[in-house]
Amino acid sequence: MGRRLNGKMIWVVFLLFWVLMVRLLTGCSVEKENQDKVRDLESTVVGEADLPEELKNLVEEKKAAPFKLTYSNDQGLYIVVGYGEQATGGYSISVNELYLTENSIVIDTELKGPQKGETVGVEKSYPYIVVQTEYLENPVIFQ
Repeated sequence: MGRRLNGKMIWVVFLLFWVLMVRLLTGCSVEKENQDKVRDLESTVVGEADLPEELKNLVEEKKAAPFKLTYSNDQGLYIVVGYGEQATGGYSISVNELYLTENSIVIDTELKGPQKGETVGVEKSYPYIVVQTEYLENPVIFQ
C-alpha cells in the first residue's frame, strides 16, 4: 500500500507541475505598452475633394459599416475613421486627441449627432473623418 500511495503522489506532483508550467507559458504578458504622450501631432482634416484617388476608393468601399484605416503616401499619413450608415444627415466628428507615444500614434474621435431642432436631411449619411499628419511608421491606436 505504501508503494501505491507513493505512485499516486508522484502523479499528483507531476500534474501540478504540468499545470503550473502551462499557466506560465501561456499567461498574459506582464509588460505593459507605454501609452504616455510624447507630443501632440499637428494635423489637418482633409475634405473628400482633396483625398488621394486610391484612398477615396477605399473609403467608398467601406463607408456603409464603421471602419478605421490608415493610408500613407508622399504627402504623409492619413488616418480615417468612419461611423457607418446613419439614418439622417447632420452628424459631425470631432478629434479629441491625436498624439505620439513612445511606440504608437493615438487618435480619439467622437461622432456627434444632430443638434435638437436642427434641420437634417432625410437621406442616409455616412459620416467619416480623414486626418492627415506627418508620416510616421508607428502603429495607430484608435480609441
